[in-house]
Amino acid sequence: MFRNDSPYHRTGLRPRPGRREFLWQSGGGLGGIALASLLGREPLGAAVPDSSTTVLHHPAKAKRVVQLFMAGAASHLDLFDFKPELIKHHGKPSDFGEPVETFQDGLGPWLRPVWDFRPHGASGKMLGDPVAALGEVVDEIAFIHNMSGKTGVHSQGTLLQTTGFNRPGFPSMGSWVAYGLGSVNDNLPTFVVLPDHRGLASNGTKNWDASFLPSQHQGTMLQTGTPSPIADLFPDRRADFTTPESEAGAREIMAILNARHAAERPDDPRLEARIRSYELAARMQLAAPEALDLSREPAAMLEMYGIRNDVREWPKEINEAEERDAFGRKCLSARRLLERGVRFVQVWSGNDNGFPRRNWDSHEDIARDHGPLARGFSHGAAALIRDLRQRGMLEDTLVLWTTEFGRMPSSQGGKGRDHNPHCFTNWLCGGGIRGGVTHGPSDQWGYKPLDRKAPTQVYDVHATILHLLGIDHERLTVRNNGVDRRLTDVHGHVIREILA
Repeated sequence: MFRNDSPYHRTGLRPRPGRREFLWQSGGGLGGIALASLLGREPLGAAVPDSSTTVLHHPAKAKRVVQLFMAGAASHLDLFDFKPELIKHHGKPSDFGEPVETFQDGLGPWLRPVWDFRPHGASGKMLGDPVAALGEVVDEIAFIHNMSGKTGVHSQGTLLQTTGFNRPGFPSMGSWVAYGLGSVNDNLPTFVVLPDHRGLASNGTKNWDASFLPSQHQGTMLQTGTPSPIADLFPDRRADFTTPESEAGAREIMAILNARHAAERPDDPRLEARIRSYELAARMQLAAPEALDLSREPAAMLEMYGIRNDVREWPKEINEAEERDAFGRKCLSARRLLERGVRFVQVWSGNDNGFPRRNWDSHEDIARDHGPLARGFSHGAAALIRDLRQRGMLEDTLVLWTTEFGRMPSSQGGKGRDHNPHCFTNWLCGGGIRGGVTHGPSDQWGYKPLDRKAPTQVYDVHATILHLLGIDHERLTVRNNGVDRRLTDVHGHVIREILA
């Protein structure tokens, strides 16, 4: 199902030309499509059928992805990776048996898990109390406890998780998925980003940039729970002289001018990408408000997600009810977008606005920072998994939970933990994942993978996700600056132990 909209696409597959591809090839690029639509020869409002795309590298188990990203580095030791040795040695001087370099010299005494852990589900998976809401769905989740990164710097660690590289200039995983699989619904973006309600995480929009892929594959940011979820989608209310007729007329003129301009520059993809964005924005004026209108959901569904309609202003301190409401809104919006054909939804918890702490970067106080955030995200994530399951969507929807790195088993300032790029947790569930399993143990402290020669890396998670989508991660490449680039760089293997 790979789109062939770039001369640099290398998949080893030839597409069957469909409706849009035929018009694109015969009509002078996307400008030709825009002009054809303008003249009424081709309606673009309907979804692109699967028959207009090519066969995948292998049969897919999943069609869509939700990535839940905890910005600031969530502590695996207090949420998912139970370490009895930390309880046994709590308060004793930390001794790692080797030189240790930390981000803020957080090498105080061993710090036990801040909360108690209890077994959940038939699998008996131990979960920290703040994420106990996941206990209802834990038997559908595969946990990976030996994740290992390359850096303890937030910006680099976040880019590694979102793009596969720890420096800017590379496409997001969502962009690769959008580029490889194409759109199911022409009226909505293929890749949507739902940021934290307080602001953006480290790197800002670079986390969902398309980079050298065609621009239309970058993530479209939607602000749920606000009067204008999509910036500048509608004319400013002060422009009362604008009518639907005048707006449509202006779009028609621009389409003609853009088509002429693009026809004279067939080798420049930038204008075609811009035309696609404008076309999509016009169609989204009808589709997006409906998709994000949570008032269409029954009261029981809103309650399941923890959404409250009686709150107008939240307190300044971090608040559990706020986190449940905000993250629940994003998760319910994600489900509504997925069922309408969006391929990839990225949901964020935590921003990068410094103090007071509004993210997972808990150097000072794990209980204060992680508690509300963890209860909020786990409630929304559990609701999303249950919701997808009852709609029959979980079997072909992948849910990925991640963060940029972990936190140290030693204490910082008595109640906090420093950065730990050497070991952290990811978990997946849904399409093609074997639930109720734990893969790749960490050592007795949760400091590094138990097998230091065979950690799980982000490339492996990315390769596994592409595999479940029917894509061979080594074959989906784009030539850029003389190099065949791919999401997994020159690394990565499918984690077959967690596949159903």
